[in-house]
Amino acid sequence: MTAILAAVVLAVFPMPQLGLWGNPGCSLPGATCTRVLFIGNSYTSVNDLPGTFADLAWAGGHRVQTEALDEGGWTLAEHLSASETAPTIGSERWDEVVLQEQSQIPSLAADRISMMYPAATRLVAMVRQHGAAPLFYLTFAHQAGWPEEGLPDYSSMQAAIDAGYIGIADQLGVPVAPVGAAWQTVVDAASHPAMWQSDGSHPTVSGTYLAACVFYATIFRQSPLGLGYADGLPNAEARTLQTAAAKTVLGDSALWGLTG
Repeated sequence: MTAILAAVVLAVFPMPQLGLWGNPGCSLPGATCTRVLFIGNSYTSVNDLPGTFADLAWAGGHRVQTEALDEGGWTLAEHLSASETAPTIGSERWDEVVLQEQSQIPSLAADRISMMYPAATRLVAMVRQHGAAPLFYLTFAHQAGWPEEGLPDYSSMQAAIDAGYIGIADQLGVPVAPVGAAWQTVVDAASHPAMWQSDGSHPTVSGTYLAACVFYATIFRQSPLGLGYADGLPNAEARTLQTAAAKTVLGDSALWGLTG
């Protein structure tokens, strides 16, 4: 009788398959699950953003399955021409396909027009053709900006990146996960965790956790504030990042195309 009861409990409330916080994904028939494909580069792969998002989602009671195409330094144009992109998009019934451009291209108008926008337009069409919803990953600027191209500091480069993503998002009717905007909220505070690695470009664990919180709020339209998964960060720091993500995404959801 005890064995039967245990089997019933496990069938109804199955244990995570990837450790304490590991998201069990879409393996169970009939279970509600969200499938998310990330297409980007090292801003996606460093610290495993898809995995962090999946574990955070599990803490909020959401099953997710993630996959990533995230070669270091790749542009959306390179993904568009890569042999594996179209088959991967067509390989699953993805709910969301995240599109992340190389970190500098969105900040320059000429590069947006010649490189980002044409590739993004074709990828969005491809994603929609397969029945998935495209989602832009609005990235964060370099810590020192890009002085060589007239962007002398972080804030000026972030403003240019924001304009780059919002411009194409409005044109194509695609929502945005505003990681860069939440990032600026954090770094503008009097004291904040280290968000960039020593290269001034790639995220620390704190930066990746913030990004995961933004994706949680964007995809589920729910606040991550109070979720128990902290990815090894101090609880107070995790709460600060959760708060910034929630306020950025849900405080002005229309700006990010999330009202539909």
